[in-house]
Amino acid sequence: MYFDRIDICEAYYLFLSLWHEGQSSLKYQRLCRLVAYFHPRPSLRLATLTPNGKALYSALVRKERQRTRATKNR
Repeated sequence: MYFDRIDICEAYYLFLSLWHEGQSSLKYQRLCRLVAYFHPRPSLRLATLTPNGKALYSALVRKERQRTRATKNR
């Protein structure tokens, strides 16, 4: 992975829009803040991410799954 603002915004946009828990969740609030300055391209999908964007998205999903497992094991 390397630093690219567009890849980061696209990966976070897809992650937050696909993984939020509803309008009262923290992820949804972050998504709302993100779209205040980032307007995704209409063709944005997981398949259209760059390799760097896919790596960033995968890292976000991995982190979320670990967090979810840790919460369930309490």
